[in-house]
Amino acid sequence: QVQLVESGGGLVQAGGSLRLSCVASGGIFSINTMGWYRRAPGKQRELVATIGSAGSRFTISRDNAKNTVYLQMNSLKPEDTAVYYCYARMTAWPHADEYDYWGQGTQVTVSS
Repeated sequence: QVQLVESGGGLVQAGGSLRLSCVASGGIFSINTMGWYRRAPGKQRELVATIGSAGSRFTISRDNAKNTVYLQMNSLKPEDTAVYYCYARMTAWPHADEYDYWGQGTQVTVSS
């Protein structure tokens, strides 16, 4: 069974940094792409980064050998407070087609 497990969230002061990790496991044949979304209280889910995208404060990277994606977040602001979700578009047993899989989310709270 496919699992995406995030870690690295927590409470940080404004201006601080956090590094999120997400490990995909379970019957994976191939991973097309991985990325991060977030949902802030009272707001819709928004895309944070996908592999290949470039940001000023957030940097995404991937370790293919470990089926892991990272999100380095610097200069955090209170408005970055949200639940951060990892996703992966991949082919995994027992399916032959690609599907999007999601992690359970990790809370990031930035205090002012």
